[in-house]
Amino acid sequence: MKKGRLEAFSDGVIAIIITIMVLEMHVPHGDSIKELLPMLPVIISYVLSFVNVGIYWNNHHHMLYAAEKINGAILWGNLHLLFWLSLLPFATAWMGENHFAQWPVILYGFVLIMNGIAYTILCRMLIKEAGEGSSLAIALGKDWKGKSSVIIYSIAILLAFFNPLLAVGLYVVVAVMWFIPDRRIEKKVAGF
Repeated sequence: MKKGRLEAFSDGVIAIIITIMVLEMHVPHGDSIKELLPMLPVIISYVLSFVNVGIYWNNHHHMLYAAEKINGAILWGNLHLLFWLSLLPFATAWMGENHFAQWPVILYGFVLIMNGIAYTILCRMLIKEAGEGSSLAIALGKDWKGKSSVIIYSIAILLAFFNPLLAVGLYVVVAVMWFIPDRRIEKKVAGF
């Protein structure tokens, strides 16, 4: 199977996810800069989620660039990832509107964990299709960033029961960890 349709569909869904998130930010009723202060949690939630979606889009692009072929199982694995990504606008809005309250922060972390797991599953499916000696398999290696992300998200969810803001801080730590694109695939495919 050719991968172009999978890439185009994924790009479209991700663009819609970002659009939905920005549409959840409502314009304040007033023209003073002070009107934005109560919206600060919503804005912070949006920025965090925008960065997360951007990270997934960027790494998804690199991963599919390195993949030579896909199959039906990979299509379903990709839909699995897109499903969890599509829940980010809801979790983002709930967390921002409720000023980082405990349960919204926990749900947000759960959605982040499920995104990480879905991405890992998609990686493994692509590696299985390409072979363990493929450029993609070698580039991804042990995937310490992916595994550590899920661990940090789990710790953050536990922390959210006591201090939701510390949990949000850990969500930011993971986003910062991934902000710089994963160059392993670029280096391997380019032959560096």
